[in-house]
Amino acid sequence: MILPPMQPVIPDRRVDELLNKMSRTGFQGRKLGESVSVWQQMIQSPGVTIIMGLSGAMIPAGMQECLIELLERNYVDVLVSTGANIFHDICGHYGVNHYIGYHQANDQELFQNGIDRIYDVFAYEEEFRNIDAQIASFANSIGGFSGSSAEFIRLLGLHLLSQYPDGRSVTATAAKLGVPIFTPALCDSSIGIALVMARKHGVKISVDQLADADALTTLVERASSTGVIYVGGGVPKNFIQQTQVIASIHEHGCGGHDYAIQYTTDTPHYGGLSGCTFEEAISWGKESCTCTKVQCFCDATIALPLVTSALIASGVSRSNQEK
Repeated sequence: MILPPMQPVIPDRRVDELLNKMSRTGFQGRKLGESVSVWQQMIQSPGVTIIMGLSGAMIPAGMQECLIELLERNYVDVLVSTGANIFHDICGHYGVNHYIGYHQANDQELFQNGIDRIYDVFAYEEEFRNIDAQIASFANSIGGFSGSSAEFIRLLGLHLLSQYPDGRSVTATAAKLGVPIFTPALCDSSIGIALVMARKHGVKISVDQLADADALTTLVERASSTGVIYVGGGVPKNFIQQTQVIASIHEHGCGGHDYAIQYTTDTPHYGGLSGCTFEEAISWGKESCTCTKVQCFCDATIALPLVTSALIASGVSRSNQEK
């Protein structure tokens, strides 16, 4: 048996070169480096629709600009996110800050001062409630809403672009670029709270999550091939994965996603889906038997900035015709 030698990583000023070298080392450093290569293959392969699942408190933790860059550079075609991430993203567009805190805080004292804690990030509850009111007011201004979460988020993104042009957010960027954002658990977020507020004031609101499942599955069925990138896991991951099962029931025979990457700190031996291996997913037909895949067990707030920077530094690109 001839084995390629492991190559000790040599520090490099260029992050793309560094991660390329890491791909020839070991453990999760290798997986992080390999994930860049798989993502590059998605970008460069004609006809691949790239779907990203976003869970965990990524926006409060400072990942907003990384995500905007991924959208603007055409590295992601569809985003499936928790409602919480989109809410925090919208807060940023309105100028509401998240603040550097500390994880060993006195939470009773924080509560008494109206401060919410997200591990070591702080925010003011009153400012969040003001954004809830803004979203409820928007729902009222369009005369209520009935449709998918993706359509509601698109309309909200267009509203942000027109009324607050100096703001910057994933939501507004996606609306401008025509990138759909699905939030399959919209009610489990402050956006859901805002829409309940609107409903209690007589605004007719109906978010059709089945329409989301149908629309995303249709995108997958129409794609020549698909690549998936999971930041964390949770509802966004399974929502994306199940499109392949739904498609097979409709006899579209997509055969599973062709490329797959996951950055997670969840481990597979507890049996939970967020740590579920792509090999296990093959048994369900969610990933293809020939899927090019890598799972990196790493905090996404470490992985995402490094990988995004490496993709940008490498100069990888694709034309619109290659989607």
